[in-house]
Amino acid sequence: MVYAVVRAGGRQEKVEVGTVVVVDHVNADKDGSVSLTPVLFVDGDKITHDAKSLAKITVKAEVIADLRGPKINIQNYRNKSGYKRRMGHRSELTKIRITSIK
Repeated sequence: MVYAVVRAGGRQEKVEVGTVVVVDHVNADKDGSVSLTPVLFVDGDKITHDAKSLAKITVKAEVIADLRGPKINIQNYRNKSGYKRRMGHRSELTKIRITSIK
């Protein structure tokens, strides 16, 4: 079993070849490929976690789609002062498929 834990948008995701993951927005190359930074690499019983060995490992992915997350409503209210404020937020997301781990 070969898999890697990669850093993607402030989080870490466990990925294998063919895995589809939704991460924070990532800018892709012209051909739609993205390179992710591995934090841990597992190849059967062999576990790689030191920075020097991880520098040799590449995790490539292709962009499937750019998405937007669900709307988050934020409301601030202070009692007896007449202060109310409403805001909204939608995160920019990217759906990617892992193509290779070498």
